Amino acid sequence: MENFTEFLIKVDNLVWGVPLIVLIMGTGILLTARLGVLQFRKLGKAFKYMVRNEEDGIGEVSSFGALCTALAATIGTGNIVGVATAVVAGGPGALFWMVLAACLGMATKYSEGVLAVKFRVDRGNGRFLGGPFYYIENGMGKNWKWLARLFATFGLGAGLLGIGTITQVNGIASATEGFFDPNKENVINIFGNDYSVTTVITAVAVAVITALVVIGGIKRISSVSTVIVPFMAIIYVVTCVSILIYNIDQIPNAIVRIFEGAFGLRAVAGGALGALLLAMQQGVARGIFSNESGLGSAPIAAAAAKTKEPVRQGLVSMTGTFIDTIIICSMTGLTIMVTGSYDAALENGLEGVEVTANAFSFGLPWGEGIGSFMLMVCLAFFAFTTILGWDYYSERCLEYLSGGNMRAVMIYKWLYVLAVLIGPFMTVSAVWTLADIFNGLMAIPNLIALVALNGIIVAETKSYFDRLNAGHIKE
Repeated sequence: MENFTEFLIKVDNLVWGVPLIVLIMGTGILLTARLGVLQFRKLGKAFKYMVRNEEDGIGEVSSFGALCTALAATIGTGNIVGVATAVVAGGPGALFWMVLAACLGMATKYSEGVLAVKFRVDRGNGRFLGGPFYYIENGMGKNWKWLARLFATFGLGAGLLGIGTITQVNGIASATEGFFDPNKENVINIFGNDYSVTTVITAVAVAVITALVVIGGIKRISSVSTVIVPFMAIIYVVTCVSILIYNIDQIPNAIVRIFEGAFGLRAVAGGALGALLLAMQQGVARGIFSNESGLGSAPIAAAAAKTKEPVRQGLVSMTGTFIDTIIICSMTGLTIMVTGSYDAALENGLEGVEVTANAFSFGLPWGEGIGSFMLMVCLAFFAFTTILGWDYYSERCLEYLSGGNMRAVMIYKWLYVLAVLIGPFMTVSAVWTLADIFNGLMAIPNLIALVALNGIIVAETKSYFDRLNAGHIKE
């Protein structure tokens, strides 16, 4: 198993090398320039559209429902475990690159939403299917269908074996075990290995609840997400803000360390470039893992929105990156820094959720158990909704690959639930690495399409705002 894990790490480093980082950041810069920094000029309007449904829009779910489905998939372990991993592995400077990538990623996410609605396909009975596979095939032409199928294949793998199932339920199981049975006093032997009873119960419970929701399709996933996502995001943000206020005297020092780390200023002369590249790699990779800008997953949900205007849904879509990374991930990172959890991780070898748990446990004058409980609840909600969102994404990928074979999709639903059930018993490090690999591979076809179709994105944007300013359409 160690040899396999080492192989995955090598592949991961290859996929997430300098070329992909340049492609991600370069695409964000290109779209930001072509759209005239639209992600900041129109951010207020985007939030307005987020809560105001379009009159007589066409689609399966409301714009807000589509956004919550996308946020359900993005606000997950990446916000808690991913940020901690990035900071420990890449240093505090990884936070800077994570936020910068998100600022550019908002333009990318906007563009994905525009293309998703413009090139979506009406499947009949009020069902709409869209995403990178359709804007590659219908936007770039039939000769590029192989690229569309490549994206769908990687998306299917990411959902079933990567970001959608095993990593998320692993995060839930780790958090529940850390709170209820940290010393593994109650264990059960499964296939020759001892596992905490808490882990086994968690696996079964999450799998059963997942099955009850995903069998109902996008409308049930959307209805659950519109309730859970706002609730969990508010609880988490309030907790983080409380920790930051209590440790407000440490914020200036944390910010200085973040900027120094971002540019390798604390490294010795010969290692400055290496430190900068490591911080950049970790920040961008974990940022994409968290907000999925450029990944191509969110436009699959955007395509189901009740709207007639691609630009309108694009604006709503880009708020997801702002909420996910610029707000939630930034707060997680700052919380880790101001509480001294980053330094504790270096001294005591803490990893992943342990780093954030340490910040929550000792960041406020509450008992250690309260902090652990709060994090467990937040992580459980975050990860569960990600499981739901990625089920929808990967189902649509399979539907595209199978030519609309809904029997295959139904079989896949149960395989997905099975992956959730066995997730806590898989090797965590190998699974996280596999998830990273699938993410990177998904991004490549999607980013190629965004660059190729940037002219259409700009034209759609100009047309919409010209019609809006002329009073031909209502907001």
